[in-house]
Amino acid sequence: MKFRALLAAVAAGAIAVPAMAQDRDPAEDFNGPYIGVVGGASLQPSDRNETLLFDTDLDGNYGDTVNTATGANAFSPGFCGGRATSSSPTSGCRNDVDGAEYYLRVGTDHRMGNFVVGALVEGGRSEAKDSVSGFSTGPDSYMLTRRGQYQAGARLRAGYTPGGGALFYVTGGGAYARMKNSFSTTNAENSFADTGKSNAWGYSVGGGAEVMVTNGLSLGLEYLYTDLKDNDYRVEVGQGSAPDTNPFLLDAGGTNMIRSSPSFKTHSVRGTLSYHF
Repeated sequence: MKFRALLAAVAAGAIAVPAMAQDRDPAEDFNGPYIGVVGGASLQPSDRNETLLFDTDLDGNYGDTVNTATGANAFSPGFCGGRATSSSPTSGCRNDVDGAEYYLRVGTDHRMGNFVVGALVEGGRSEAKDSVSGFSTGPDSYMLTRRGQYQAGARLRAGYTPGGGALFYVTGGGAYARMKNSFSTTNAENSFADTGKSNAWGYSVGGGAEVMVTNGLSLGLEYLYTDLKDNDYRVEVGQGSAPDTNPFLLDAGGTNMIRSSPSFKTHSVRGTLSYHF
């Protein structure tokens, strides 16, 4: 609702400006500050090979095997790079969730003939969720999920406008997200505590096209690839009501688990609506 209201406000402001195409000076297109709204879809690449990593002796190094009292691998059923829906990786795993995204943007361009250079900052959020699941011989499932509670980016862009009217550009820069993490399991014996929200830093690169439709209003289509590194989240497994022979307890009385991949990657296809001052 907030996004729709903002979109309507920007459009209403643009109508109040002299808007006929013949009133626009193409030599002034894409030259100066602008504000805009961005909306589209966040699509996630396949990460089916992602697993969980364990620190069973609590020395800070992940890569240990969680073994049963008989020495068997307690996670021999395997892992999946998605959402657990049962206690089996072959029949109980769904793909990650793509989602809508919406941002506010502020930027400025400097035009030199038909070439344009500029910078922008934007903030908003994406509804995409990224999960990984592990399956034990319990049989139990363990699922870690993350999404960007809010995200921000600061990028440069450079492009070409053939006499004004349309701009074709590439863009790239830094990205940040405050990640909202969650954990769920069917294991009712052990205790579980997680570190909650985390900070993720990375980059975005992409390109797009933008067309002036009035004296101050432009519409655009943009593609953006974002790779964020989320290294801070872990789940701490304790004894709870489990016996001392529980696989998570054998080495040091507890186990920590993390995702094997810190990368939260998305492909974004988005439309832009901008007002140029």
